[in-house]
Amino acid sequence: MFSTTEITSNTIISDNPIHQRLFFAYWAASQMISGNVLEIGCGLGRGLEVIFPKCDSYTALDKNEQLIEQLQKKYPQHRFITHHIPPLESLEDDSFDYVLCFQVIEHIPNDKLLIEEIYRVLRPTGKFILSTPNIKQSLTRNPWHIREYTAEDLEKLLKISFQKIEKQGVWGNEKVERYHEENRKAVAKWKKWDILNLEYRLPRYVLQIPYTLLNRINRNYLLKNPNAMAIEIDYTDYFLTKNTEKALDLFFIAEK
Repeated sequence: MFSTTEITSNTIISDNPIHQRLFFAYWAASQMISGNVLEIGCGLGRGLEVIFPKCDSYTALDKNEQLIEQLQKKYPQHRFITHHIPPLESLEDDSFDYVLCFQVIEHIPNDKLLIEEIYRVLRPTGKFILSTPNIKQSLTRNPWHIREYTAEDLEKLLKISFQKIEKQGVWGNEKVERYHEENRKAVAKWKKWDILNLEYRLPRYVLQIPYTLLNRINRNYLLKNPNAMAIEIDYTDYFLTKNTEKALDLFFIAEK
């Protein structure tokens, strides 16, 4: 009931390439984390099964009260808090060894405050692991996003608080490349009808419903397109790359 094209489903088949890409960030983080972990914007709880075994305690924040209640019932041994962010006023200073924030910061009006608050709740030498879409690979404006970042933009934002920053991105093998290319072609067919450039001229809220509808139609089209290989893509087809220009998502690690 919570899945849209913006809240990518882990069960709708046409969402599979995006779901696997988002799940990969959790898998990559699971190879790095330990101790007390905070996730900001846990959403559907997409990658919790790979995160839980690696941490001593897990705390999650999300603004969706229904999701939080469901996750708390499912995982009573962990802590789920309904929370609009930022700030993170319910959390104490120097509380966490790792903070995870995947595909969230692009939705936050005051991204500077969010970074400052994450720095505050991290313990000394704690790490912040962040993923967000790379605007250089975005095929169209996403009206659900307040902004998107280049690697340079994101590094500049993180340097408000953090000095040690590792810059990476999420990209994939030939199957991922084929899907992305077929997606690019399909989106280009839709965009050619926007002769007035309304995509960028209209307010975000006006575009959200048509964007969601067209995005779902496009994903269903790609599912039927044999060149896109949408069903065959798995999280193991993605990898971290130092080439942040080409990456679909930026994947940064900042140390306090």
